[in-house]
Amino acid sequence: MQADGKGVDGGLLPDANGKEPSPGGQREDRGKWQKPRITRKSLMKCCLVKWIIDSTTNTQGPESSDCELELSTVRHQPEGLEQLQVQTQFTKKELQSLYRGFKNECPSGLVDEETFKNIYSQFFPQGDATTYAHFLFNAFDMDRNGSIRFEDFVIGLSVLLRGSETEKLRWAFNLYDINKDGYITKEEMLAIMTSIYDMMGRYTSPSVRDIDPSEHVDKFFQKMDRNRDGVVTIDEFIETCQKDENIMASMQLFENVI
Repeated sequence: MQADGKGVDGGLLPDANGKEPSPGGQREDRGKWQKPRITRKSLMKCCLVKWIIDSTTNTQGPESSDCELELSTVRHQPEGLEQLQVQTQFTKKELQSLYRGFKNECPSGLVDEETFKNIYSQFFPQGDATTYAHFLFNAFDMDRNGSIRFEDFVIGLSVLLRGSETEKLRWAFNLYDINKDGYITKEEMLAIMTSIYDMMGRYTSPSVRDIDPSEHVDKFFQKMDRNRDGVVTIDEFIETCQKDENIMASMQLFENVI
């Protein structure tokens, strides 16, 4: 996830013809505003969406009302698409596309941690993605029951792909807050950064291996822990990230690992 207000696509996705939209959405020749749409080209950087999109490449899924009817064929039935439209920044057609792919990969209507590990092992085959996939899964699994519903999945993706800068930073804080106690410790931050380094460090340019993860974290944590109490609150995290260009630039590391 890129936490500079643009994210993976920042809400500025090319349209179906690959044309770049103007900020705030797209306009047709008649001036009608359109929400940005999911396209394979624009979302290839997002592993989780690519996983779903790829699963529907050779599958002819149902459209409109047919998709609504299929919601009752899985063990866990997600909320209605119209309600998810309100809760996310995806269009109904985008939600239908995401749902078909999700259902193809997870017929039960739930995704488990093993699925996350398989996804990331496919996208980062020459690294060890196991630990990072575990942490990422926990960030999506808000109720900590060991599985993720389709609703939680797409709501999280909506934040990562089209959320505001603050929303994305709140999501990143949740990822770092491994034990979900409302604080980030240096140990938690180091665990997340090390898992990312293990998964992809040597394949970035310049290589993140040039700096030891602990050195990276020491610099970040010192800036974020403003009252020197040994933990970082969400307010400290957001305020520091928004004010420090170096930290914001480093947050771009997430762009290639979501």
